Amino acid sequence: MKKSEAKKEIIAAYKEKKSVGGVYIIRNITSGKIFIDTTPNMQGMINRFEFSQKTKTPFTIKFQNEWQNEKDDAFEIEILEELEMGVDQTKKSFKEDLETLKNLWEEKFSGNKFY
Repeated sequence: MKKSEAKKEIIAAYKEKKSVGGVYIIRNITSGKIFIDTTPNMQGMINRFEFSQKTKTPFTIKFQNEWQNEKDDAFEIEILEELEMGVDQTKKSFKEDLETLKNLWEEKFSGNKFY
């Protein structure tokens, strides 16, 4: 197989791969504060979180100081809900669906302290 054919197959497989997004929560175990957000790429978000933990690079500016001053295991991530992007669904529509889910989860955690 030629290099260009292999590259085309890899690109085609990537385009056919289903996008799985969702709602996730990051907890500061020490303070009890939580951060709820969405992502159109759940696995990418988990990888980003783990990389940020290993390098002590702030995951988000919202809790930058605590992230840098706490122990490595002071923060944890949990997937609250996953959603697969529909075949005919636009990226905009997918993000809107994720935001709706996020709002529902924020209501469930309304008694908590948020970042």
